[in-house]
Amino acid sequence: MYRTLSGFIAAIFVSALATAVRGDEESSLKEALALQATVQHAIEQAEPSVVCVLVSRSEVYRKWFHDAPPKEEPGKLGSFDPDQAQLHVPEGDESQVKGLTKKLSPEKNAVEKLKRRFDMSAPTYVPAAFGSGVVINKNGLILTNYHVVRDATKLYVRLADGKGSYADIHAADPRSDLAVLRVLDKGLLPLQPIKRGDGGHVRKGQFVVAVSNPFAAGFRDANPGASWGIVSNLRRRAPARTLLNEIDRGKVTLHQYGTLIQTDARVNVGCSGGALIDLKGELVGLTTALAALTGGDTAGSFAVPMDAGMRRIVDVLERGEEVEYGFLGIGPLPPRFGGRGDSGQVGRVVANSPAASAGLRPGDTILAVADMPIRNYDDLLLGLGTKLAGADVRLKVRAPDGSIRLLTVTLVKFYQPGPFIASRKHPFVHGLRVDYTSVLSHRDLRDVIDPGVYVREVRPGSRADKAKLQEAVIIQVNGRPVNNPDEFYRGVARVDKAGDALELTLGSRDGAGAARTVKLN
Repeated sequence: MYRTLSGFIAAIFVSALATAVRGDEESSLKEALALQATVQHAIEQAEPSVVCVLVSRSEVYRKWFHDAPPKEEPGKLGSFDPDQAQLHVPEGDESQVKGLTKKLSPEKNAVEKLKRRFDMSAPTYVPAAFGSGVVINKNGLILTNYHVVRDATKLYVRLADGKGSYADIHAADPRSDLAVLRVLDKGLLPLQPIKRGDGGHVRKGQFVVAVSNPFAAGFRDANPGASWGIVSNLRRRAPARTLLNEIDRGKVTLHQYGTLIQTDARVNVGCSGGALIDLKGELVGLTTALAALTGGDTAGSFAVPMDAGMRRIVDVLERGEEVEYGFLGIGPLPPRFGGRGDSGQVGRVVANSPAASAGLRPGDTILAVADMPIRNYDDLLLGLGTKLAGADVRLKVRAPDGSIRLLTVTLVKFYQPGPFIASRKHPFVHGLRVDYTSVLSHRDLRDVIDPGVYVREVRPGSRADKAKLQEAVIIQVNGRPVNNPDEFYRGVARVDKAGDALELTLGSRDGAGAARTVKLN
């Protein structure tokens, strides 16, 4: 089933020879050479933008060199300079360090050799984990899969020309299995970003080329390899036992709802995070070496499509921000109560949610989200899942009596458990960062969304900390209602500009109990 680029060209030439028997050898050869030149040009366009990502998950940097990211900046992994590193051997590790130094060298420079053993920039360094990445910004931003860099303690990026740099995680999102890295060595800039195509327009049978770094050879010189194939299928699913186990146990990803491009291009270990390109050399997908289907359907390879939904997510990560997924506020109707798994039938509506405000009712069936037809509940979850909090979304809805209506809803925020990394966060305002209250409702499995915003973070030692506002719900700023973070921050800015004292009216988490007012200055 698998075919390399050379195998493809050979097949074309076999076809050309067969056609030659019929007297068309010259035109067939020209066609074969033209296709060969097209594929080669596409690879030449893309390969300077494909990098290898060396990954360490060793605790040695933290334990022995006191080199760990700040708690509030988990993606700031930093570089490692063996000439500057100071070895600190914790109690209990003495014998381990002694054994390693003895193995490395009995001489006095054994400690220096030990330190250099953990220098990922060394040509001799062999990574414990490995992946690929794609340059998306000339200022040093690289797109890869989240599972490639999950739990990393150090990252090193090697470019196609052999140069390299340690890297931080600029932003990472487990739900989409995407992460953006930022190289630390500014001397490498500018990088050459890949041309971006539209993964939403690929079709079955379309020629595609995977450009990535297989582990066996790729981490040495970072010279990416290429394999060709066709798009075998679209909207393939990632099963829990494969993708979930790789990313974060018990967490749902978008790819379980059917997002992946399936191709018959060869993708090996180390190829996750590589580029899937079309014949114009444009990025249409991000390759992943994780198997996507089990059973009788044997896959060549899979890629996360760079379609409109995923591009929105990449744009957020490129800005270094948290991906805030949209939440409508509905649940399915269970089959035991007459629900159908092959439709977007609404079973329950969360009070005070966008769905409730738009007039959605149990028994309604959502036929389309924006321009995406809804055939089953997974379609609905995917259609909504690639929209972001605050977005206005059009819904086509059929009532139980068969009547059709069009609705526009403004989504609130979906609760996403598990880790995410964002290097750019909203600054603390009077010691606070706030979030949508829909996160609390979804997290606590409640059938109502409280009005207001909830306090997500409190700066230690601030007035907000002294007022014990952790996870409080704020319903008014100086008497004005607020129902999302933007309204809160605008309200506080207005108060500050006027020079007034800041008064926050707090509500209760369950809607019961009297409101109270807190002054923060």
